[in-house]
Amino acid sequence: MVYICYYDSPVGRLLLAEKDGALAGLWIEGQKYFLGSMREETEEKADSAMLNRIKEWLDCYFNGEKPPVSELKLAPVGSEFRKAVWNALCEIPYGQITTYGEITKKLAASHGISEKAAQAVGGAVAHNPISIIIPCHRVVGAKGELTGYAGGLDKKVWLLTHEGVRCAEKRILL
Repeated sequence: MVYICYYDSPVGRLLLAEKDGALAGLWIEGQKYFLGSMREETEEKADSAMLNRIKEWLDCYFNGEKPPVSELKLAPVGSEFRKAVWNALCEIPYGQITTYGEITKKLAASHGISEKAAQAVGGAVAHNPISIIIPCHRVVGAKGELTGYAGGLDKKVWLLTHEGVRCAEKRILL
């Protein structure tokens, strides 16, 4: 059973999903890949201690604080490669960005993948099932281009600006 609840945020309504006492998903309503690979039966549960903890984390984040991801129990569903990419995303500090190429180089060194796997990294970033908390919005193109975001580029710009990154509609301002 997957327990769900909703959270109203500045970037839209969020759906939070808990499975086995861990956060398995967080999607912006209407985003691409909404619910991702979540196939289990769901039940709305407003009194889940774990989901309430996620809401508190989101409250802190949207109030301008920098709550650590490490204090949350996350359980995104995906291949080992995708999980490695998502772990790399969690290492990107607030207010900073990285590129698909930089993530690929990092994983090539630590996981023995080809440095030409940037497209596969891009696919893993795009299918991140825990938006905002696993900060895929902090990944940009090689020259600072704001390439894609499952929740929409307007939300990516909002999240980056909220974290102090200067950006125009489709580009990071260095």
